[in-house]
Amino acid sequence: MGEKIEVDQAGTLSGLFRIRVERSADKTAYRYYDTTEQHWRSRSWGDMARLVARWQKAILREGLEAGDRVAIMLPNGPDWVAVDQAVLGLDMVVVPLYINDRGANIGYILNDCAAKLLVVAGDDQWKEVREAVKGCGHLQRVVSLAYVSYPEARVAQAGEWLGDAGAKVQYAGVSGDTLATIVYTSGTTGRPKGVMLSHRNILSNAHASSICADVVADDLFLSFLPLSHTLERTVGYYLPMLIGAEVAYARSIPLLGEDLIRIKPTVIISVPRIYERVYGRITEQMTNRPPLAQKLFALAVDVGWQRLQHLQGRAEWRFSFVFWPLLKRLVADKVMARLGGRIRVAVCGGAPLSEKIAQMFIALGLPLLNGYGMTEASPVVSVNRPDDNLPETVGKVLDQVTVKLGKDDELLVSSPGVMLGYWRQDDATRETIDSEGWLHTGDKAAIDAEGHIRITGRLKEIIVLSNGEKVPPSDMELAITMDPLIEQALVFGEQRPYLTALIVPEPEHWKAFCAERGLTGAEALASAAVKEHFLERVASRIRAFPGYAQVRRLAICPESWSVENDLLTPTLKLRRNFIQERYKDMIEALYEGH
Repeated sequence: MGEKIEVDQAGTLSGLFRIRVERSADKTAYRYYDTTEQHWRSRSWGDMARLVARWQKAILREGLEAGDRVAIMLPNGPDWVAVDQAVLGLDMVVVPLYINDRGANIGYILNDCAAKLLVVAGDDQWKEVREAVKGCGHLQRVVSLAYVSYPEARVAQAGEWLGDAGAKVQYAGVSGDTLATIVYTSGTTGRPKGVMLSHRNILSNAHASSICADVVADDLFLSFLPLSHTLERTVGYYLPMLIGAEVAYARSIPLLGEDLIRIKPTVIISVPRIYERVYGRITEQMTNRPPLAQKLFALAVDVGWQRLQHLQGRAEWRFSFVFWPLLKRLVADKVMARLGGRIRVAVCGGAPLSEKIAQMFIALGLPLLNGYGMTEASPVVSVNRPDDNLPETVGKVLDQVTVKLGKDDELLVSSPGVMLGYWRQDDATRETIDSEGWLHTGDKAAIDAEGHIRITGRLKEIIVLSNGEKVPPSDMELAITMDPLIEQALVFGEQRPYLTALIVPEPEHWKAFCAERGLTGAEALASAAVKEHFLERVASRIRAFPGYAQVRRLAICPESWSVENDLLTPTLKLRRNFIQERYKDMIEALYEGH
């Protein structure tokens, strides 16, 4: 039986798991790649229940009690789900961690939430956090799924620590309003804050998301966005459990292309970066194709897009539509085949996606649905629908979600998914959730007559030039990084007479660029001619912006901005303040003499 489980039936996230196991014990729940045996394996819901029971038995041996915090630092897979459900079923609190996060950040989170148990995958994670956890007095036990170097007294290997199979899974009889998880936000401007989400917060959001598209028990989700990301956790984990669908876990981002073709998923959830990379490869390949092939591709995109507009009642019928079956066979089907050929729903959230990129995919047959949300809302607020898809917007609100515009057009949200508050930060909670219960998103928005939401900028990320003109840097940065030679960009100009930018070249294109000019990387970075070339490329990308919103000078950074060098958050957002501080001398030099 795979019918949908209602929120009131489940009550809690562990109740959701209990009902799914009861209804679908023999059905495949998860598919994953066994790196030891080098082949794909699967686990049924019954298998998952037995694994959860083992984890619960071992956790209780440690003396942990209801309300204690357990941190999970694992890659996506059945083990993540098992630990999560074991903890939730014991009325404990899950704290998800990014496997690529810095040790210092992990140490801060473990101390802030007073975690008593940390589960890691193996050596890579343990080496990163080993020094950081020495100062975590509350941490009683570190459990590693694989052998770790430099074992310590409180470090246990899961195979031995788990012991024999447990009895039955325990399901704590708690209310849906009980705290289920503390999710630490990215911290783009400072220390991350712990978002407290209840069982009902997440359950209601997963259920409301499930009715936005025709997702069913026969669907196959491909999971590659980290489960520590609330979008993946709610929509890529709890939602499939709610409808009884199967989830396959991708091996890695570099192998995602192969996994898409092998797994042939029907549903994927991603952040814009994945779609941007695929788009970049397609457009780069097209530049090397004959002119006729380029024209055929452009025609397929144009006809496909106009045809979709007609089907949604937004455009008249065109004679060119009669050529669509041929264009679909020659162009669109080949592009979709690279994505497995079966995708019915592709969700994009977490950050803005270029309208141009979205239109190309939608035109060629990928049902790409832009959405909007934030961890504090569990996380989905709005999303486009398959039959009402406007990629320049983030769609309409979910069921039981209400939005309105506040001061300075800030988007305010009211819904069952709005968080309980920030962990031990009452002042920050009051700043974010007002006395009437409205969640202040910090995003500026516009809402059309039909209810589609368009995000127009960030309240705190508007650059005000010295002449009073206001510029949305994130919009400009998005436009600039559409250039295949530019991987990352940051625009500056607060209280300055003009805009400047730091850019990071795309490594492979940069190497070819330097080779063509007979320059070493260091020579190219210092070359005035190279900077002028990049300035022209940037200007061509932001030509549509007002005259005062033009980049006058730029500098090329010698290294990529990454999580490892503390310039990106684990969710790959730019840490603007950190970048500005790291390159402050370079930025100041861009304003010398003016």
